[in-house]
Amino acid sequence: MPDASQIVATDCGSTTTKAILIERRNGEYRLQGRGEAPTTVEAPFDDVTVGVLNAVGELEELTGQRFIGESRLRTPVAGEAGADLYLSTSSAGGGLQMLVTGVVKTMTAESAQRAALGAGAIVIDVIAVDDGREDHERVGRIRSIRPDMILMSGGTEGGTVQHLLDTAELLVAAAPRPRLGRDFRLPVIYAGNSDARAQVGEVLGDRVDLIVEENLRPQLDLENLGPAREAIHRLFLEHVMAQAPGYDKLLTWTSSPVMSTPRAVGEMVQLAAQTEQTDVLAVDIGGATTDIFSVFGGQFNRTVSANLGMSYSVGNVLAEAGADGIRRWLAMPLDEDALRNRLRNKMIRPTTIPQTRDDLLIEQAVAREALRLALAHHGALASGLKGVAQARTMADLFTQASAGETLVDMMSLGLIIGSGGILSHAPRRQQAALMLIDAFEPQGVTRLAVDSIFMMPQLGVLASVLPEAAMAVFERDCLVPLGTVIAPAGRFRDGSVVLEWQVGDERGQLRAGEFQRLPLLPGQRTQAELSPGRGIDVGAGRGRMWSGQVEGGPAGVILDGRGRPLRLPDDDSERRKKLAEWMASAGAAPGGPQ
Repeated sequence: MPDASQIVATDCGSTTTKAILIERRNGEYRLQGRGEAPTTVEAPFDDVTVGVLNAVGELEELTGQRFIGESRLRTPVAGEAGADLYLSTSSAGGGLQMLVTGVVKTMTAESAQRAALGAGAIVIDVIAVDDGREDHERVGRIRSIRPDMILMSGGTEGGTVQHLLDTAELLVAAAPRPRLGRDFRLPVIYAGNSDARAQVGEVLGDRVDLIVEENLRPQLDLENLGPAREAIHRLFLEHVMAQAPGYDKLLTWTSSPVMSTPRAVGEMVQLAAQTEQTDVLAVDIGGATTDIFSVFGGQFNRTVSANLGMSYSVGNVLAEAGADGIRRWLAMPLDEDALRNRLRNKMIRPTTIPQTRDDLLIEQAVAREALRLALAHHGALASGLKGVAQARTMADLFTQASAGETLVDMMSLGLIIGSGGILSHAPRRQQAALMLIDAFEPQGVTRLAVDSIFMMPQLGVLASVLPEAAMAVFERDCLVPLGTVIAPAGRFRDGSVVLEWQVGDERGQLRAGEFQRLPLLPGQRTQAELSPGRGIDVGAGRGRMWSGQVEGGPAGVILDGRGRPLRLPDDDSERRKKLAEWMASAGAAPGGPQ
């Protein structure tokens, strides 16, 4: 472990490069400053390091310290004064874009998709024998996209060979071109049946840069994603990063390899789950995409909903959720035509921010649907292995995530982390808490937090070098606690008592349909004892008492008796009345008391 008292870390995003300074003072790592500047990977600069120097230059102005010398970042590693460590992540230039292939779409192709997403890639298409397309359609599609690399999978060990050769022939016929660079061959990672390696190599010949890794689905009931993910990361550095303008220079500055931004966030989420000993769900909702990262039962998954976002993709949210799906979250009357017109204006001017109370409520309604749809997408991919025949016993009836079942278990979830402008910069923190609760419908006892300034990428790459420092800054400076939600799950009768609770010195009852908030300040923890009604679960099993610590925040402790799944009243006036009551109870109503 390196001895570092000063750490500079940057995240080179598609539009903005962000720099942070972390220092160790009195044996404790804390965030000391942050700077940002436009990313300069495109014309007229064509050099990502220009944006890096500008962002670090702002950091110098804010802290009064010097980290730049002779147009480069200085570190003691280079024998000069400066930060002890310089680390960086990157998603500039659109991040890492991949095409994946498999034999069966819901088996080997889905495993390949999990491998690529877990390595921080954006999967731009999935080619499979049973994907419903003719060969000429697949060839046309491959020709129309320009991936950074291809992950080729299929066949368990001793399984099919011919289907893999057919896929290789498709790639030869399509002759895909790389997105960056003209003079290098497109990297293709082969992680399929080892019996087909030699023949696939003969078919592809010298048309691509073929890298052979272990089969990522050697058996129907076994995934081996690690080698493929490491190969993706290695090729990202050697091929993609090397071709992007200025990255060859940046790689000589950093103290450890540059990491893709999504992979770095995933590393931080996994470290948080390991440290906290709980299941964790993190979401980053942006203008064009919504990324979800999760660790359930120790298994990490990531999905990218590339058509769900708050600005450039707001039209897709409207198309998928429907106008009624968005309108159901609005506490004020608004007909379908008026809603569509508002969202069309947003599509015309995607970078605008809400100017009125109604604009804010509409955007937060869109966010609820985008988050809900993204979680459904995540749950479909974060699942047990499909195609596995299982002998079921009585014991299996009480286990989760059997073949093809989702791993996402909202009852076991201990922490939800939100990031993205709509959550991190909500006018009131209680609004962010309510959006997460409404969209994700957590069950049991769940802490809520937001990433204050989206520094999880920098902390993720720091975690690969100094995990203790990354976790310390993550807990003290990155996460803003929102509070804790307690949501009993089960069959409720209207007006029945679903929970008897004691939180600190306060006692009370929660009835079906009620939504209560108990004040508990940020940084405060208190003991809670929760006794659910018969057949109702609050985290310890049906009808069993839960006892433990709950954490405060701007939203305090929220007692959510609305049931799961959450159902809104069918009558419009009653629904709007309920929504207004819930916002007021949570302290989330714009202009109302907190």
